Amino acid sequence: MTRSSAPGGERLELRLADHKPLYSEAQARVEAERCLYCHDAPCTVACPTGIDVATFIRKIATGNVRGSARTILTANLMGYSCARVCPVEVLCAGACVYNHLGREPIQIGRLQRYAVETVMDRGGVPSLLPRKPANGRKVACVGAGPASLSCAGYLALEGFACVLYEKRALPGGLNATGVAPYKMHVEGALREVDLIRDLGVTIRSGVEIGREVTGEDLLRDNDGVFLGIGLGSDTRLGAPGEDGPGVAGAVAWIERMKTDSGFTLGEGRRAVVIGGGNTAIDAARELAHLGIREVTMLYRRTAEVMRGYAHEMAQARMEGVRLEERAVVRGFERDGQGRLRGVLLEDGRRLECDLALVAIGQASLREVARQFPGVEVDAEGCIVADPVTGRTGHPRVYAGGDARNGGKEVVNAAQEGKRAARAIAVQCGVSITRGSAIEAGHP
Repeated sequence: MTRSSAPGGERLELRLADHKPLYSEAQARVEAERCLYCHDAPCTVACPTGIDVATFIRKIATGNVRGSARTILTANLMGYSCARVCPVEVLCAGACVYNHLGREPIQIGRLQRYAVETVMDRGGVPSLLPRKPANGRKVACVGAGPASLSCAGYLALEGFACVLYEKRALPGGLNATGVAPYKMHVEGALREVDLIRDLGVTIRSGVEIGREVTGEDLLRDNDGVFLGIGLGSDTRLGAPGEDGPGVAGAVAWIERMKTDSGFTLGEGRRAVVIGGGNTAIDAARELAHLGIREVTMLYRRTAEVMRGYAHEMAQARMEGVRLEERAVVRGFERDGQGRLRGVLLEDGRRLECDLALVAIGQASLREVARQFPGVEVDAEGCIVADPVTGRTGHPRVYAGGDARNGGKEVVNAAQEGKRAARAIAVQCGVSITRGSAIEAGHP
């Protein structure tokens, strides 16, 4: 089966080291033995995929790493990336009872990564989750990000033939192109893609729906279609001077930094990042780690109402990122050669910079939704679908992930993909065995 490979060359992201390296066996055992194994564990309740956290940690403590990984992946096939990129501070670890005792919470994310990565290294993941015989049903998934990978993986375990269509050369979605490098490099995202491939899922990269394949084609040839298309290109400010070198969308810039071996920072030494969400914080931290001397975030309101996580912003400040509140951009200043020289604010201030990243949101992918009759998009650009099953206005089309929820976490996308997989199986009349992976954690 074809394996995924990361772009070659000295990509900028490779300069940024892993902030939470893989535990050794001894470190994992010591940390696991701290767990109180709570009844009705709040960490499990806080996990969108319902992973039985206390059980997987207990298994690490007793040396049963395969059993630990099985517990994780049964509930969440994207358990490897979630271990590395989830904001555990506001989810499982944030709910740990140790927080109320004035002690350091259990490092749940690092223990989860240890269990899954250890089994991946030993090549044993496919044997953990047995597949049912082929049932003759086919499902197409549009996009190869976490939602589609999760949906296809669980359906494959139930005997479905699943094909993912990804317009980029690299599968993995934002796990590959958008995750902060100090959390996970492209190589990590592609390892997880191969885990899903090993379950029998086919991935066709470089195929754009509406060009090489149409929605009509997918509906004709499949029993169901799942739309996990993510979000579109960066939203523009529309301010004077925005067009030209030195100003870029943050998502596009992060993708090039992670995947383009020919991409460089140039001679820039002052940068601004416009926005207050997690993408803005990630971009600012990445610039600081890459050696930009002055990195300033510009947010139009105050820090108290920023959409980005407070713990991430606190870390950014420690790394030298400065936040300017109530900073509304009215234009970009350029010299006679068109080079960026500064950002102009509505209150009259001018900030010198030679790089500006715009992180104020992303456009929707309405044109993909229009390929499927009955599929609607709301005023925010999100596909309208049942929040539990993911079913859209077309009876055989389902949606999940950022395309449906507007941009939440990887773990939310994984759960939406899994719930849609269960709904598709039920729609197709496939009997779901009690205790099967696709059933685990279903409300």
